[in-house]
Amino acid sequence: MEKSGRCFRAKGHLGETLSIMSLSDQKKDHCAERRPPFECTALLLQGGGALGAYQAGVYEALSEAGIHPDWVAGISIGAVNSAIIAGNPPEKRVEGLRRFWERITSDVFGSWTRDFLTPLMNGDWVRGLLNQVSANSAMLSGATGFFVPRLPSPWLHPRGSIEATSFYDASGLRNTLESLVDFDRINAREMRFSVGAVNVRSGNFVYFDSTTHTIRPEHVMASGALPPGFAAVEIDGERYWDGGLISNTPLQWVLDSTPRQDTLAFQVDLWSARGDFPGNMAEVETRQKEIQYSSRTRANTDQFKRAQRIRNTVAALLESLPDGLKDEPSAKLLGSIADRKVYNMVHLIYRAKNYEGNSKDYEFSRSSMETHWRAGYHDTVRTLRHPDVLKRPNNHEGVAVFDLEQDGRD
Repeated sequence: MEKSGRCFRAKGHLGETLSIMSLSDQKKDHCAERRPPFECTALLLQGGGALGAYQAGVYEALSEAGIHPDWVAGISIGAVNSAIIAGNPPEKRVEGLRRFWERITSDVFGSWTRDFLTPLMNGDWVRGLLNQVSANSAMLSGATGFFVPRLPSPWLHPRGSIEATSFYDASGLRNTLESLVDFDRINAREMRFSVGAVNVRSGNFVYFDSTTHTIRPEHVMASGALPPGFAAVEIDGERYWDGGLISNTPLQWVLDSTPRQDTLAFQVDLWSARGDFPGNMAEVETRQKEIQYSSRTRANTDQFKRAQRIRNTVAALLESLPDGLKDEPSAKLLGSIADRKVYNMVHLIYRAKNYEGNSKDYEFSRSSMETHWRAGYHDTVRTLRHPDVLKRPNNHEGVAVFDLEQDGRD
């Protein structure tokens, strides 16, 4: 990183130079002067397949701003990104993310696509066509270092075999994780790490957390084992599927954690709950997937705000009681839910382009990856320019929510 009177002047992952506003303009500067005034900074990463490069861009901007999470939690592709972040020292995390995303993406048409089709790619129709071709290629041949089609077909394998339960073999992801992630570092608990999965037999949602589990590659792979594409992953005699089947965001896990801490949470979603009414069957399928995997982040946040308002109110009530009543059993019971902790909830949500359809989560082209990465990077820079994002909230419930789309940042 090169510093010369600016917040930074860094080479972007596309080789472009990214310039940010001068340090003299504090509202436009996205760099933190010191650690944010919270006990815990949490990075929460939703599932969304190929869209996960957006999260890598978010982390790059946070890292450049000097904001390093104490806790990273993810579902599906968010679990993979989380493992790379938690399993590397701070100075190598962005590099690890870049290596992963460059490994699993490719240009179906080769480099000549950019040279000859770039003038045409400004049109949504052409870009949409190229994206669909790339998605079809991933369906037919897989993604390098991630998954490959299962041959022969699962229909030709004997009932009860693991090969009979998925269309793709994701064993390549294990080798990729082992080459990019230091699991000893994760298990040293320098940074808390959590990934969610679903027990296939019981249907229960579980979190594999570094505070309670020794994390291995299979915990990360289980979080991303979305059926019927990928087979369930066996862990200690049980088999697990993608956590997104029940909840595609780790938000509730972090908010419900005890003991409670003053928390700055960056919730990075790859699916937007809001969208236009569909106009054809393709758009219906896209909209259905967006609603299904958005996991009602805003509704969960609103519910948490109400609960936190009650906790603060109870705390205030108990503080006003005479000393003789504070030892009453009912007062002690209320004391178990009372607290004065504060939370900043920063929503960063990928906004799909017009040309992206229902295949956007398995469209593994290099150009789309770069587009998603850039979007995450710039959305985060813009969000961090908001003067209150890194400040403790001072409202009654002790919760502040920031949303790029709703609040604006420029």
